[in-house]
Amino acid sequence: MPKLVNDIETAAAEIEELRTVSSAPTTEARTLERALGTQIRLLRRRQDLSVSDLATAASISLGMLSKIENGQISPSLTTVQSLAHALSVPISSLFESVEERQDCSFVPAGRGVHIERRGTKAGHNYQLLGHLSRGDVVVEPYLITLDERATPHTSFSHSGVELIHMLEGEMKYRHGGETFHLTPGDTMMFDSGAQHGPEELVQFPMRYLSIIIYPRNHG
Repeated sequence: MPKLVNDIETAAAEIEELRTVSSAPTTEARTLERALGTQIRLLRRRQDLSVSDLATAASISLGMLSKIENGQISPSLTTVQSLAHALSVPISSLFESVEERQDCSFVPAGRGVHIERRGTKAGHNYQLLGHLSRGDVVVEPYLITLDERATPHTSFSHSGVELIHMLEGEMKYRHGGETFHLTPGDTMMFDSGAQHGPEELVQFPMRYLSIIIYPRNHG
């Protein structure tokens, strides 16, 4: 099965790729500079500091701080560290106003992608209902259906955590050394590194939602 997840480049790499042969900053760089400057000004005012107060505390010139707050220059990492220290905040808080991409996945009813997983050979039908990645985390929701041709399979094991919500039918589901009796409306959430899976198929057909969350560099 082809891998569903592509590596996402870091913001720094993206900006590097977008540079032109000109020394003029790109639109993306200007946007980052403005966002950084706006956030620094906001934090400074919240602490009732003047431009002069913050410039002195960060050991930078008044003119440089004014240009930073107005998004006119791109400060060095050392300067950003000095400003964060002077404001008594982590560096990450200076970039909170930078807009990040907000992924959204929509799949119409009955249009989930049928894919093969380890349980397919045991008659477990998988529909992938979406796929989102955020930072170092990947989320994959599946609608899993088992009919009379399905057989128990309790040796699933993968990185991350998994949530199961029973929609239809009845089964006994094993996780590690425990077995849970699931009927419609029941929910399980567990460490999916332990062996798990349907141990006894009680009432057909069975349908349940499985949401798997795992680190990007695993699967």
